Amino acid sequence: MTISPVCHGAPADERTDVEQRTYALLAELNISFDRVDHDAAAAMEDCAAISDVLGAPICKNLLLTPRNRSAFYLLCMPGDKPFTTKDFSKQIGSSRLSFATAEDLEELLGVEVGSASVLALMNDPDHRVTLVWDRAVAEQEWFGCHPCRNTSSLRLKTADVREIFLRHTGHELTIVDC
Repeated sequence: MTISPVCHGAPADERTDVEQRTYALLAELNISFDRVDHDAAAAMEDCAAISDVLGAPICKNLLLTPRNRSAFYLLCMPGDKPFTTKDFSKQIGSSRLSFATAEDLEELLGVEVGSASVLALMNDPDHRVTLVWDRAVAEQEWFGCHPCRNTSSLRLKTADVREIFLRHTGHELTIVDC
């Protein structure tokens, strides 16, 4: 995998619409970040290499829904932590969950498979997605994620995501122990 050196702030070159809107919102909210560009990160193994260069762990982001599709949950958890559906479902008081579809990702968060991130909540003004963080993510100083496109990754202060970004989007945060 090719990974660029760490840069501060938004790229100068042209990016996809959703990525450009992400950078514009971060600028509007005065949230600073460091960035690396890289080949498409298709797996958490790719993200581990990116995390090493960026100096922040990239979260595993899962969009989950019960069979009746009555709710959607964006779970952000450490990339190396195994996910157990039964345990997570019990903690949030939901029936057994499964992964949402690619169509759900596009409709609810405006992103493609592999590009889900907390920053995609900017595309959910109706708050159809509930945000859930594993406690390990919530307690980190740095938060690593994609800017709604899996060819770049950002390092932001976790406090900025919680106190500025989420306040702006109006999404509540639930913390669990996965």
